This record gives sequence, structure tokens and C-alpha cells, in this order.
Amino acid sequence: MRRVALGVAGGTGSGKTTVASKILAAVGRDRIAFLAHDSYYKDVEWRSEEQLQQHNFDHPSALDNDLLVKHVEALKQGIAIEVPVYDFVVHRRTEETVRVEPRPVILVEGILLFAEPKLRTLLDFKIYVDTDADVRLARRIQRDIEDRGRTVGDVLRQYMETVRPMHLEFAEPSKRWADVIVPEGGANVVALEMVTARVEQLLAEAGEGD
Repeated sequence: MRRVALGVAGGTGSGKTTVASKILAAVGRDRIAFLAHDSYYKDVEWRSEEQLQQHNFDHPSALDNDLLVKHVEALKQGIAIEVPVYDFVVHRRTEETVRVEPRPVILVEGILLFAEPKLRTLLDFKIYVDTDADVRLARRIQRDIEDRGRTVGDVLRQYMETVRPMHLEFAEPSKRWADVIVPEGGANVVALEMVTARVEQLLAEAGEGD
């Protein structure tokens, strides 16, 4: 059986995770191996807040794309992998990993997936979640305060210095590689039903169950 790899990309706060969750629920978690690009951030060497603020987390080079490529390739070959666990408070990987077993569908979610040629070539179906910038910023502020212990000022500073410029340089242009663009993320029921139907079609073509 040939395994099917899906990619869900889009700007920060666009609703990628919601879309990925809807796909998981519709297709079935027992049929999907899920990977988040955020798990593959590289360790940051920093001794002060000033040094940390100068680090660009929104450039493709901040992510260990070579490892993600190896992991997707392994899953496609039916080999289990050990996914890193990243601590967003100290900006380093922990000593723990999460084992992910191969499944008929490999679902990868992340902002910069389609900006990386090696990742694009591994994806059989690419979904870009397109949401207005003001909605994305509001979601980013809420997430970083509640989940990552950030302040509003720090979130806005990072947004203006790196998040927005990198989005315009890498994330936004990468949607030209998408097979389908989903406006408004998880709220777009019609688009999600179409995506789910396409996944089922790809699975049938790949010979799931043969």
C-alpha cells in the first residue's frame, strides 16, 4: 500500500490546527500519522532576553526541515519515528520524544511547509488555509499569552519585526503550490468536506486495505 501524505499550511493563527483536527476527525485518527512542523524547531542558544529577541523563529532556517523530511520519508516506507518535543518557554528540545507509527495517511501541519521544496515533493495533497491578517494576529496574541507565557508587547514586537515580514516573504507566496485554498479555516464546512472527499479518493487510489 502506498501511503498518502497531506500538508496543511497557512499563516500564524490562520486555523491550520483546526483544519488538521477536522481532517483527523473525519478521516479517522487510527488512519492518520500526525506531525506538527512546530515540533521541529532547532534549539536556540541564548543567555539574555536581548539575544532571544534577535532570533528569527519565522525564517525557514529556524526549523530542522532535514529531520522532518527524513521522518515523512520513513513513515511513507512504513517505519515508525520519534518526534522531538519542543519547549517553547526555554526554546529548546526536551529529552523526550513522541513515537509516531506509520498509518495510511501522513498529515503534516505548519506555516512554512510549502516554502521547502523537499517537503513539497513528499506531499500528495497540499492545503493552504487563508485567513485575514487581523484575525490571525488576534489569535496569535491570545495563544502566546495563554500557552507560552508571553506579554502583549512582546507578541506585537515579534509580529512586526519577524512574523509579518516572513509571512509576506515565505508563507503567503507559498500558497501558489497548494492544491486547494481553504478560506477562513475550520469554519469553512464546504471546503473541509471537499478536502475529506479528496483524501478518501487518494486513499482508494493508493490501495488502502489491499
